[in-house]
Amino acid sequence: MKVLTIGRILKPQGIRGELKVQPYTDSAEDLSFYKEVFIGEVPYKVLSFRMGDGVAYLGLRGVPDRNAAELLRGKELTVPFEERMPLPEGAYYVAELIGCMIVDNEGGEIGELVEITQAATEFYTAKKGDRTILFPVPKGVVLSVDVEERKIVVDKKRFWEVAVD
Repeated sequence: MKVLTIGRILKPQGIRGELKVQPYTDSAEDLSFYKEVFIGEVPYKVLSFRMGDGVAYLGLRGVPDRNAAELLRGKELTVPFEERMPLPEGAYYVAELIGCMIVDNEGGEIGELVEITQAATEFYTAKKGDRTILFPVPKGVVLSVDVEERKIVVDKKRFWEVAVD
């Protein structure tokens, strides 16, 4: 089963088993979409959700107290990929983009997208053979994304202005 990792448990919160979770999503509020999460192979029904200071606080069925919550410290929360929260038009999950072929608007093959690094602007890392190319993704670099075809088209001129080979 393909899964999407949506956060990491930082620590127990309080004595009733609530978990403080660092979201791997754009916003902690995104975690409120999920009614069930997995920790490892074990499913947990979400009983409560609140957020504050960029983190989420979750109460899960089967985690009744601080001792049970402490055992989950550092573990990641996942959901089945097909049950992921829908994104607005033009937004994609990193997992959907990794493995896409990057080509320029003249048909030249640049390489396979192997990593996305989050910063003020995203940085993509493409590989083709022994060659690694790192490039930021400001407006005008990526022209189109087709996750079904596994292809990202970039503006050749703009791409080579910002790429580091």
